[in-house]
Formats: sequence, C-alpha cells, structure tokens
Amino acid sequence: MSSVVRRSGRFAVVVGALVALSGCSNNAPESQGDTQPPAGGEQPTQQVLEARGCRVNPTHEEMADMERRYEQERVVSSYARPNGSVNIPVYFHVINKGTGVANGDLTSAMIANQMNVLSAAYANTPFKFTWMETTRTTNAAWFTGIGNATTERAIKTALRKGGKNALNIYSAAPSGGLLGWATFPSSYASNPIMDGVVILHSSVPGGSSAPYNLGDTGTHEVGHWLGLYHTFQGGCANPGDSVSDTPAEASAAFGCPTGRNTCSAAGVDPITNFMDYTDDSCMNSFTAGQVARMDSQALTYR
Repeated sequence: MSSVVRRSGRFAVVVGALVALSGCSNNAPESQGDTQPPAGGEQPTQQVLEARGCRVNPTHEEMADMERRYEQERVVSSYARPNGSVNIPVYFHVINKGTGVANGDLTSAMIANQMNVLSAAYANTPFKFTWMETTRTTNAAWFTGIGNATTERAIKTALRKGGKNALNIYSAAPSGGLLGWATFPSSYASNPIMDGVVILHSSVPGGSSAPYNLGDTGTHEVGHWLGLYHTFQGGCANPGDSVSDTPAEASAAFGCPTGRNTCSAAGVDPITNFMDYTDDSCMNSFTAGQVARMDSQALTYR
C-alpha cells in the first residue's frame, strides 16, 4: 500500500433526489460505555467523547448507485494535478450560544490552527485551502439544533457562501454526541445549499473533546466532502471503499490498535488513515489511491 503522509496537524449522499448526511458521532462499542446526556439534562457543550463514529455509511444499493453515476459522469484527467494546484476557498461559520470558547465562540487562533491542520493533512494532494472569511452567529437554538434537518437547512440558507468549489465549515454543538458530518461532491447539483461540513466546535485544535481535539474531525469530514468513503465501507467484501490501495477492513478501528487485521486479504487494517475512526493522534495519512479519487471526484463535481 502506498501512503501519502503528513503530520503537523490532524484531522448527502445523494441517490437520485435523496440527500443523506454523513455524521461523525461517538457511537462506541457497548464496552466503551454510554455517552448519551443524562435523562432530562441538557446536552453538555463541552463533550467528552469515548469513541469516534460517522454515520456516512451508505447501503450497498446506495453506494452502487453513486458509483454507477460516477462512472458515467466522471472527468478523467490525463495527468495527476500537482500538489497544491487546486485552491479551495474556505468560509468558516462559527455558531455559538454566547461569548467564550465554552459557548462555542471559537477564537481566530483556533480557527487558524484548524486551517493549518487541513493544510498539513492535504499537503501531498492537489488541494490547498484558503481561509476567506469567518462569520459568527449567536443563536442557542442553532448551536445545539444543527443536527435537525429543518434547522440545518435554515442555518445553511442563511450562511452558506460561494459556489460548488467553496468549502463551508459550520462549527456548533450537535446533540447526541455527534462529531460532525459532510456532504459528498455528487450531492451538490441537486441540493447545493446543503453542501458543506459540520464539526463539533470542541474538536478543533485546543478544544475539549480529547482524544478528538487535534482537528482531524475536520480532516476526516473534508475527505467525505471530496468524495471518500470510510476505509471500512463494505467490510471485507469488494469493492470496499472503492480505493484499491486501502486494505480491506471489517469494521471501524477505535483508539490506535497497532497490527489490527480484520480481513483475510493482504494488508493490516489502515488504522492511521484519516478515513478510519481512530484517535486524532493516530491518524496521519491518505493513500495515493484516495488522493486520486478525491482529485477525480473534484474534477467531476466541483
């Protein structure tokens, strides 16, 4: 397996007219405990997450439909675009419930650090990220309600900027222990207003959601935004994540389980890959195949 590695920072699906969101949550194995808020209590702003999880797991039929359309529509470049040659303008929307980091009002330094994490993680890819603007919105209902489809649409309708090539990042505190979610590139044409990435505000560098507070929730979600599935998509069965150089993986990995090997096919599980569920400190790479897929997806849809 060839890997593209960089380590100074970490980390809707549309089938026809349907839009499905990828959501990163703390859906841990049962042995890792219950991280739901106490009954009758408010979802805590400063979340302590026990395991990463993303619900961007399209069914076999949904994935097959997306891949079929992609094969019909994709633009294949005659050469690999050079590293850093594709500029992605970034609009960072800070949604908070009041002043102070604990209320979601991220500092400019924290946002800059998140941008640095993205730049480092994608340094050996065609993509570079240019921070264009920060918006700040104080709205307690939006802050915790962004996981509701109606609320999310209202937020994005009010705040989203740019066209299909623009990355809009929304930081907030979704309920249910969510770390974030993203839209796939192929969803833009049918539902452009919903395009973008949502992250838990305390997952940025310096946030409180250890071990997911080095910024790689952002890295992971941008990977989805550029067309990647999880490394364990489809388990051990072909086509897996539709990338040939990521070893097959039966299920998500948590923590940093060195030497884990859950499929009989060659290669240990890609636990250091940004598209697995391991801790931020364990993630450090995309494979060459993932980079090629992101480039092709961007050429086709963005």
